[in-house]
Amino acid sequence: MERWNTGIMVFDGVEVLDFTGPFEVFSRTRTVPGLVSRRSEEHAPFCVFTIGKTTEQVTAVGGLKVIPEFSFETAPPLDLLVVPGGVGTRALLNDSATLDFIREREASAKIVASVCTGALLLAKVGLLRGKRATTHWAALDELALLDPEIRLDREARFIDEGHLITSAGVAAGIDMAFHLVESRCGREVADETANYIEYRRLPGTGR
Repeated sequence: MERWNTGIMVFDGVEVLDFTGPFEVFSRTRTVPGLVSRRSEEHAPFCVFTIGKTTEQVTAVGGLKVIPEFSFETAPPLDLLVVPGGVGTRALLNDSATLDFIREREASAKIVASVCTGALLLAKVGLLRGKRATTHWAALDELALLDPEIRLDREARFIDEGHLITSAGVAAGIDMAFHLVESRCGREVADETANYIEYRRLPGTGR
């Protein structure tokens, strides 16, 4: 199976679980089950890395320090772009470099996915117009104000619109990530990966 380049954005004020949850799911996925397969990348369907505006250290919510592996300029071509949320997304709504990066990479990526208030950034560049979408419960009205043409779903844990996927807040990004693993690799691989990281999947939470 071709490995997907999976870039997860990080920035000052990013919510920790928004990016580490999907990172854990994608980086631990193997198409061959068991412990031994996870000691190498041979059967890994996702090549996962972080991307920042630059490669300078950023500070996540709670004070966690993170050094992005790639910058916007040096990041390789992406199959999957994950845009997490957090309080830092509000400043990025007016950051042209970040918005341009999302817009440019969306045009070539197979899938763009947001976690939590990462959906605000997708809305800001017009990617969610006319589509169903969700975000953290406390930001749903804010998302609607950014683009009234978004069809908000206030109940779903994640929403799959094909090329674009949005999830609700924080931990919901893990469920979205497993949905993507299942879509690409099958239910058996997704369930085995969930068992490996001892995560109990929630059935019927997507739309």
